[in-house]
Amino acid sequence: MKIIKCLSELIQDELSDAEKYIELALKYEDEDKETAKLFNDLSNEEMKHMQRLHDRVAAIISSYRSKNGEPPESMLAVYNYLHEKQIERAKGVKILQDMFG
Repeated sequence: MKIIKCLSELIQDELSDAEKYIELALKYEDEDKETAKLFNDLSNEEMKHMQRLHDRVAAIISSYRSKNGEPPESMLAVYNYLHEKQIERAKGVKILQDMFG
């Protein structure tokens, strides 16, 4: 399904942005607290976007299952691979976010 590929790419983008913002928040935390807080807030927002996109992928897969049975094994293999990578990256972003403030 092309929509799952699209959503997975967007999830990656959101994770990249969340990571970029939290790294900036940590970099400027001592120098400019207000800007650092802005970066932290933006990082958290990106993670919310990522979660919404993930929830949509899960809903699409669930809907497919209820209408058609199990999705093609090759599609699930790719999805599961990307999903595991995204989970690991999200954990890394969360660790950085927990370091802020």
